[in-house]
Order: sequence, then structure tokens, then C-alpha cells
Amino acid sequence: MSSVLHLNVVSRVHGEGATEVRALRDVSFRAGSGELVAVMGPSGSGKSTLLTLAGGLDAPTSGTVSVEGVDLATLGNAGRARMRRTSVGYVFQDFNLIPALTAVENVALPMELDGVRSRTARAAARQALDEVGIGDLADRFPDHMSGGQQQRVAIARAVVGDRRLILADEPTGALDSETGEDILRLLRARCDAGAAGVLVTHEARHAAWADRVVFLRDGVVVDETGSDRADVLLDSGAR
Repeated sequence: MSSVLHLNVVSRVHGEGATEVRALRDVSFRAGSGELVAVMGPSGSGKSTLLTLAGGLDAPTSGTVSVEGVDLATLGNAGRARMRRTSVGYVFQDFNLIPALTAVENVALPMELDGVRSRTARAAARQALDEVGIGDLADRFPDHMSGGQQQRVAIARAVVGDRRLILADEPTGALDSETGEDILRLLRARCDAGAAGVLVTHEARHAAWADRVVFLRDGVVVDETGSDRADVLLDSGAR
């Protein structure tokens, strides 16, 4: 299994002096091709920080973040933006949809920005919307959709095209349990097809879809285990 994502002794410090906050402390983390890794821990443990660093949306204070062997620090802003358009899918907690674009336009936008012909990009976008169960809402604007529907648009945008790395921050938070299971099944299928996935979740039943579970607390990895032991560790106080 080849490593797609590698955080090597990564720390992220916000502020300085009396206001200093260490969001991550010397964290090393890998996610390989074909693998779904769940990240769990209490609020403020560093889970979302890990994802923003993995997606090149922020830079570590120390250590390196590499995607498919490339240190993100060497790419520059333009290179990291291109990476996110082409090979990294990101599901944000607050969706980050563009209100002036329809669902299909939001999903197709990363591909179109990378030079894919509009017709090709939108065909792929409609297929992704079908996969998350809202193909019939392709031409609807975000403001005319429920929170759960918007979340599914965001998930479709993250998985459309040839994504080598999928980063999902509580992707089922606005969804009912049945739809949430469908989305996790989709993420699992993408990983089984060769992508690497990182899933931030508070739910042990969602972590059960993963191959491994990594537990963070106070910015430190405190445990790592197979998904079948997540409940045991949570009950023992790892959270």
C-alpha cells in the first residue's frame, strides 16, 4: 500500500506568548492508497487542523506534509490550489458552496477551473450528484436546498473526478442516519477503488467504516487501532 498522505512530525502553533495555542504537537500520520482512516477525539483536539494541513489550506509551524511524495511547502499557493482542484477532495463542515452557482455548477467548478471542458465536467458532476442521491436537484441553488442537501452537494464536489485523497470533516453531520450510511458507503467505495481517505468523526459507528482509527487529544496522537476496537477505546477514556 503506497502512502498518499504523510504528516511527518508536524506541529501547528497559533499565536505566541500568552496567547499561544498548540493545535498539533509533533504528529506523524499516514493514509495509504485504498485506505480509509478515521480521526477521533474531543473538540479542540486538533482533528480539523490536521485536515486543513493535509489539504494544503494551512501550513505547519514545523514538520512536513506530503501528498503522493510531494512536500506541500514546495508547491507555492498556485501549486497547492491546483492540487486541490485535481487530486484532493475536501468536505468542509460548513459546506463552502458558492450561492450564485447551482449544485451541478458547484460540483463541476474545480474541474472547469483546471481546464476540463464544461460539458465533460458537468456530466461528471451530475454523476457524482446521482451517487449522493440528489441528481434531481442538480439545477437548484444552495439557498433553495436544505442543510442535508447542501452537505451532499459538498460531498459530490469532493469525490468528483480522479481524487487520490479525500478529506472529510464530519461529512454526515447534517444528514439522517440512513443517508449518512449511504455517504460513508460511497467514501468506502472510493477508497476501495484506490483513493486514500481521512474521515474526522465523533461517531464510533461511522469510524467502523474505516481501516484504522487514530485518536487525538490536546494535539497529540494518543492511540491508534483497528476500527473494530473504537468503541472499547472510547469507553476507556481515549476520547
